[in-house]
Amino acid sequence: MAIECLVLGAGQEIGKSCVVVTINGKRIMFDCGMHMGYQDRRRYPDFSLISKSRDFDNALDCIVITHFHLDHVGALPYFTEVCGYRGPIYMTYPTKALAPLMLEDYRKVMIDQRGEEEQFTSDHIAECMKKVIAVDLKQTVQVDKELQIRAYYAGHVLGAAMFYAKVGDTAMVYTGDYNMTPDRHLGAAQIDRLQLDLLITESTYAGTIRDSKYAREREFLKAVHKCVAGGGKVLIPTFALGRAQELSILLDDYWERMNLKVPIYFSAGLTIQANMYYKMLISWTSQKVKETYATHNAFDFKNELNPGP
Repeated sequence: MAIECLVLGAGQEIGKSCVVVTINGKRIMFDCGMHMGYQDRRRYPDFSLISKSRDFDNALDCIVITHFHLDHVGALPYFTEVCGYRGPIYMTYPTKALAPLMLEDYRKVMIDQRGEEEQFTSDHIAECMKKVIAVDLKQTVQVDKELQIRAYYAGHVLGAAMFYAKVGDTAMVYTGDYNMTPDRHLGAAQIDRLQLDLLITESTYAGTIRDSKYAREREFLKAVHKCVAGGGKVLIPTFALGRAQELSILLDDYWERMNLKVPIYFSAGLTIQANMYYKMLISWTSQKVKETYATHNAFDFKNELNPGP
């Protein structure tokens, strides 16, 4: 058994997750993220540590992406289209659908609004995604004669996966971000009992003790209701993919139960595109959302309006 780990990002920091693991001679890159705190090349992992000659096709056997957040996928178009990696890339179907939306939105914000130097183009994103091989949960993928990978449900965001990799008798799991507590639109992480030689796990909030989800929701709804009942307006800045859908389900359900008539608006653009995919990818959501799908799609919000561009 021989395992080596090369941490290119997210070691002792939050951002640009990228870990290269060598198992019995087979080399896998887990995630290819971007650090949002930098505006220069430091935002990307130092890929020269993989191969000084920059012959990345021979230096790596595959790339595995756990989910669509930029700190896990943001450097991928740069690595494939600028650095020249041409090998296989694996991610789940929802990640393949949603990652381009995140990448293009980021590109537009950086170039159009902040005037930064363009690191990768829309064409780079499109060409990068053509190289991606989408996988199902618990589907064993034979990368080559020796290396196999398998995805497990991670919760966290739509399509997020933990990945199992095995070469010969040596096996490991890389979790990426995961959530053991179900929410309104996603289930809890699930994985088989496995015999492992290595576990690489996300631990950003491992030492944080929080109030229960229900207590947080109750306080949030109480504050919103108090404000609108007094004639006020509530602005909720949030991520367009994941958090926006979770809050929309929460507010839509509360508005129905309380028979409130105050209009709710959600922003146009990325949120609308994301909602379209959430409606389509019901099989990746929580058990409750799947059970009620026959009579009501949880992402068809009855009390929310699109204000337009």
